[in-house]
Amino acid sequence: PPVLCSDGVRLLNGSSRCSGRLQVKTNPSDQTWSSVCEADLDLQDAQVVCRELGCGAPSVLQGALYGDVQTPRWSPEFQCGGHESALLDCRSSGSARSSCSPGKAAGLTCSGVDEFRLVGGASRCAGRLELKYLGEQRPVGDDGFSLKTAALICEHLNCGSAVSVQPTGVSRQSKWIIHSACVQSGSDLWSCVSAWRSSLT
Repeated sequence: PPVLCSDGVRLLNGSSRCSGRLQVKTNPSDQTWSSVCEADLDLQDAQVVCRELGCGAPSVLQGALYGDVQTPRWSPEFQCGGHESALLDCRSSGSARSSCSPGKAAGLTCSGVDEFRLVGGASRCAGRLELKYLGEQRPVGDDGFSLKTAALICEHLNCGSAVSVQPTGVSRQSKWIIHSACVQSGSDLWSCVSAWRSSLT
């Protein structure tokens, strides 16, 4: 599943890199992640998390939206003003919560969600590939697009394995390029995206 990390926070099991169950590394020295109880996360806290991850503003804040935790460690309650650049810069209750009601592990979706979609096909798992990235929705160009890249995207969309890749002829317009050599090297899909903007219109 997509995982997005910063030094101190990450979102797990979401449908995109800007959504998922929130986890916090409250003690960097032991490298252990703690979940956050929904009751301990308010809008100001969520604003800081989305900003820290470069994902815009929070749009959905809900417990167990992205699965619950089997054997959780819980973080302290955060008390952000909403202006901080990182969650761990916020004041906190100091001591970790000992328990949290079932189904209340905080899940978060930020409005700047970067997402793939297939459009114009016979089903949601077929069609022309588009990507919303850094707030801009553009088609993905054919340039160097490989079956391995398609396989990762099919997996990301919960659409099974890639069957075929056909050129769409996207050329004289703004588009996203996914560099196949970057994907081939094992890099994260999101780090292999770059913009291409034609000077011709």
